[in-house]
Amino acid sequence: MKVDDFDFELPAELIALHPAEPRDAARLLVVRPGEPFADRHVTDLLELLRPGDVLVINDTKVLPAELVGTRIRGEHRATVSFNLHKRVDASTWLAFARPAKRLKAGDRLSFGQETDTACLLGTLDATVAAVEEGGQVTLKFDLSGAFLDESIKAFGAMPLPPYIGLKRPIEERDKTDYQTVYAAVDGAVAAPTAGLHFTEDLLDRLAGMGVGIERVTLHVGAGTFLPVKVEDTADHVMHAEWGEVTEAVVDRLLDAKAKGGRIVAVGTTSLRLLESAARATGELRAFSGETDIFITSGFRFRVVDILMTNFHLPRSTLFMLVCAFAGFDTMRAAYRHAIENRYRFYSYGDASLLFRG
Repeated sequence: MKVDDFDFELPAELIALHPAEPRDAARLLVVRPGEPFADRHVTDLLELLRPGDVLVINDTKVLPAELVGTRIRGEHRATVSFNLHKRVDASTWLAFARPAKRLKAGDRLSFGQETDTACLLGTLDATVAAVEEGGQVTLKFDLSGAFLDESIKAFGAMPLPPYIGLKRPIEERDKTDYQTVYAAVDGAVAAPTAGLHFTEDLLDRLAGMGVGIERVTLHVGAGTFLPVKVEDTADHVMHAEWGEVTEAVVDRLLDAKAKGGRIVAVGTTSLRLLESAARATGELRAFSGETDIFITSGFRFRVVDILMTNFHLPRSTLFMLVCAFAGFDTMRAAYRHAIENRYRFYSYGDASLLFRG
């Protein structure tokens, strides 16, 4: 399909710059193909879901992966910003640099300085191992593993999406606002934003009524923010992300489906990981590794029955995904309804509950 088919006009004032308070007070647009749209709230999941259904949540944890560093080349210094977007190994990351033109392979970088919060860490140093087209660089840090992760946390800022970060400064509250309450596994550089709507209380109440809650891990990369630059969806290449679905989770999901329960993916990340785990054989299997799955019109869904997700950017791969899941015409109409009824869009915005078309 043409990428232009997924375009729409969004008033700038509908882009949410802060989340709803409390998290689960956000609005929820319920979309069932062939039925009128229903304007609800996230807490209404207690009525919309039923015992035996299973919520699949992504427990990745966002690293504060926005780093500002000093490029050192002999006696010359220059300030460069980086958005880490994919771990290569224990000491190496791919990053988007701004401005990348200030960098070349072999440059040394220094991030931060000794402070009360990082007095044992000193500075975080790295070498530019490679510079590629499109502003991507490979950074080889002097530290590795858990030591590197702790240094990134000490010197980095939360990597807010550009549609938020360009409109206001990063705030202290973003450290918690841009993290799910169940985040556990370090590795993401963008939040699985549908999960931001859940509170511990809501999760406890859902579990108490018999809704299962299963964890998977997909480390969301900054590639999720990249615009689609081709004219036809068939020509788009997705960035790969690492994910894992364990054998135990697979067994419980298959058991729930066999008993009539519905699989409810919390976020497009959970959905993409589950469908990746079923792509090779057509049936859900344990999975660990990278996935570059691109879901657009014509994709055959094998696992997920219901998708909870935020409202996405025009011309984005995520809007293409929801159109594939619930139907192109249905989702075009749903987004018109959301705009007309002043739903809040993007990472800190409201949510939708989509039933598969």
